[in-house]
Amino acid sequence: MSLDASLRARAAKVVPGGMYGHLNAALHGERYPQFFARAEGARQWDVDGREYVDLMCSWGPMIVGHRNPRVEEAAAAQQALGDCLNGPGAVMVELAELLVDLIPSADWAMFSKNGTDATTQALMVARAATGRTKVLVAHGAYHGADPWCTPGLSGVTPNQRADTIEFAYNDLASAEAAAAQAEGDVAAILVTPFKHDSFEDQEPADEAFARGVRALADRLGAALVIDDVRAGWRLDLRGSWEPLGVRPDLTAWSKAMANGFPIAAVTGVDALRGAAQTLYSTGSFWFSAAAMAAAIATIEILRETDGPALMHRAGTRLREGLAAQAASHGFVIRQTGPVQIPWLSFEGDATLEKGIAWAGHCLDEGVYLHPWHNWFLSAAHTDEEIDRALQGTDAAFGKLRAAYGAD
Repeated sequence: MSLDASLRARAAKVVPGGMYGHLNAALHGERYPQFFARAEGARQWDVDGREYVDLMCSWGPMIVGHRNPRVEEAAAAQQALGDCLNGPGAVMVELAELLVDLIPSADWAMFSKNGTDATTQALMVARAATGRTKVLVAHGAYHGADPWCTPGLSGVTPNQRADTIEFAYNDLASAEAAAAQAEGDVAAILVTPFKHDSFEDQEPADEAFARGVRALADRLGAALVIDDVRAGWRLDLRGSWEPLGVRPDLTAWSKAMANGFPIAAVTGVDALRGAAQTLYSTGSFWFSAAAMAAAIATIEILRETDGPALMHRAGTRLREGLAAQAASHGFVIRQTGPVQIPWLSFEGDATLEKGIAWAGHCLDEGVYLHPWHNWFLSAAHTDEEIDRALQGTDAAFGKLRAAYGAD
């Protein structure tokens, strides 16, 4: 029995289902390992010693390389002084100042631990400011795992979903109709920077849609909230809709903010500062100082090196390589999403059967990516790392052709 299998068997006795949530390998395919031993740069090793080029970046948090020395040193230096204290360290003020300096739509910042914390906290601010209850969200969008937004309904009551009204992403008329359904009770419009729903091709935000929901929020007197948890720090350090010329009232951040150290943030405009300070929103570990020090180091690295440009280069190299490989093996593929946050699907593969098989072959070739969730690139994905990944994906296309034939 492999060590991974042994750990799964032990976990099944003491953890409900053996594993749960989005890291449950049973959801990904039978070849996926559940347990990992270590990571370095753009690589991970599972507990059985198999090495992978990591194209998931731990599902997004890794952005400047696993165990980046500068980030690790910053966190360790703060840890040596104290981490979870009777109050925050001075590093909290320094991080908030950095965010306000960097992000044009940020006049203040509040901190927590996970993306769900941040999106929920942002809605609380919007409701406190407006005195309203409803939130408009795009159908199929993922905003976290609290009852108001979790994609699963087990343990969730209808009342916990009653204040959420859905619209179709990139369909301004649909958003207008959702607002009309709320009958003047809209506290917030919550959108992701692009459509990154699982199991389907990604879709960029149409500029007219982005400007339209900004205008709609203004007309309603509601807060426009950008959920930048998944895309934040990879597309534009100032905020993912900044290139579109659309600035939110509130933004939720997490994932890559501290290169794997647990932290999240909400940033907002001055008009919402008073509402934000009325919240009772807290957690025992929300103000831990080591993760804040790691966040400062991570953001400084990204700013100094133009991290989004580095990731764009890596993603472009990967996308072009995959396109050439698929064509040479006779497959028609679609590559969607920003190149820094890519996904690949096969034409006509409605059940994702080919995608799942190909991803499994990639694992066997030492490349960790995913068949139904978007991938992530990092500043640690050098040309050498991308070329190594492409060696594995090419071999995987070859195995897929042997099993399925060309398209």
